[in-house]
Amino acid sequence: MTTLPTYFISHGGGPWPWMEDMRPMMRTLAASLADMPRQIGVTPKAVLCISAHWEETAFTAMSNPQPPMLYDYGGFPPHTYQVVYPAPGAPALAQRVVELVAAAGLPAALDAERGFDHGTFAPLVVVYPQADVPVLQLSLKRGLDPATHLALGRALAPLRDEGVLIVGSGLSYHNLRAFGPQAKAPSKAFDDWLQATVAAAPAEREQRLLDWASAPSARMAHPREEHLLPLMVAVGAAYADPATCVYHEEAMFGGVTASSFRFDVSA
Repeated sequence: MTTLPTYFISHGGGPWPWMEDMRPMMRTLAASLADMPRQIGVTPKAVLCISAHWEETAFTAMSNPQPPMLYDYGGFPPHTYQVVYPAPGAPALAQRVVELVAAAGLPAALDAERGFDHGTFAPLVVVYPQADVPVLQLSLKRGLDPATHLALGRALAPLRDEGVLIVGSGLSYHNLRAFGPQAKAPSKAFDDWLQATVAAAPAEREQRLLDWASAPSARMAHPREEHLLPLMVAVGAAYADPATCVYHEEAMFGGVTASSFRFDVSA
């Protein structure tokens, strides 16, 4: 079986694929997401998505065989609270995930009720629009410790040889109070650091990520780091694999520099 890459994707804003006024500004992002199946080259057995929009006291895997929808946003048009991404769940994989996480000495749990949040269903409706690949989410751990999330990625790494696509879904810049033109300088400064960081040798890459709060404009880019932590999981699962920037633009939300990365032995 092919060793699948891992991804950190910037997932855009809210339910953007279903909004005519938002889709044009997400055109570059949408093209990068739609190209992922070509990059991967095979259809995964399942997608394991670590979304910035779910935090628990233990790393918690979604085990519902038919996950419902969780409309975890506000102020959008009524039709966006009726959209459905009907991908099947993956209960057996959820159990496997919990076993791997627990074996690494990390707290793990199952959740049979949780549904897909927009950190999962918004990008995946572009990646796999037929919703024919099983999908499950795995939460972040409250406290948002970078080292713990790198360790989570290392624990999940065997799944890459089992046909599972690991996707960390967040945003490389996430400051809801500083979008638009005021985001231009800080998002560019942080993105420059991020590009250099993911391109570094494995040990240096991880050390830089552990010390991410010292990066230029770090707390302007991430006042709270939940949208950055999925990157730690993707890097932990990739370890030595080099990074490829698969999405980059400097005008998201009117001024944000944003990026997504693939970690792949063939990069």
